[in-house]
Amino acid sequence: MSITMTHNAKSAAEDRTQPLANFKLAAGVTLAVLALMVFWRIFQQVYAWSAGLDSTEPAFDAAWMTLLKVELSVIPLLWVVTWAYLWFTRDRNLGALKRGEELRRYFNLVLFIFVYAFCVWFATSFFAEQDASWHQVVVRDTSFTPSHIVLFYGTMPLYVLFGVGSFLYAMTRLPKFATQISIPFVLVVVGPFLILPNLGYNEWGHAFFLMEEVFSYPLHWGFVVMGWSVLALGGLLIQIAMHMLEVIERLSQEDEVSVATQR
Repeated sequence: MSITMTHNAKSAAEDRTQPLANFKLAAGVTLAVLALMVFWRIFQQVYAWSAGLDSTEPAFDAAWMTLLKVELSVIPLLWVVTWAYLWFTRDRNLGALKRGEELRRYFNLVLFIFVYAFCVWFATSFFAEQDASWHQVVVRDTSFTPSHIVLFYGTMPLYVLFGVGSFLYAMTRLPKFATQISIPFVLVVVGPFLILPNLGYNEWGHAFFLMEEVFSYPLHWGFVVMGWSVLALGGLLIQIAMHMLEVIERLSQEDEVSVATQR
């Protein structure tokens, strides 16, 4: 009996020596996302006016349609690879999950969500505002404009990668999210994701109504409402913090039992 308790105490101590979270991976991915956003912006600066004003010119096809084809090939492939990896490497025995490991996974989840929010910030603020400015100045002659190719087919599919990925990570690695559906989490992920289907309605409206690019027009209300769903992130973070406090309390209780046993 004492040997078993000593082994459990040793195992718990070793569990606490593990890194709190995978900060290096999160920092690396964040820097990669930042580099990609900077690349898109520089690409726009170089080719928007020189090759992006007339969709019938060969220069437009060489620069912008090539970028579009790369985005539509690479990012969906990242969807499949990342989401499949998260699903097939899921924890199949969450009931035996150690408290220390559970706490680390919560920290990793917060970092996952941070990268997602970082992508959403770029897409819905900088590139989205730029999109309206571009179309107010340049009359569109195609749905695949220099601003759309980056905003709708680059930054938005990229944040979908991390949004759905964070949801899958929580659902497959944390007991609380595996057994219950978090409404704030669903809103945070599904709302911005639905901006992509709304894109079809937006382009149909501009093609037939020829409306000016003003954000207050009803044609753009879907973007605003679905973008506001990100505000549910506050509720999600509170929910995660409550779960983490519960795990910390259980860890402290286990420490007290371990100390009492050793005595």
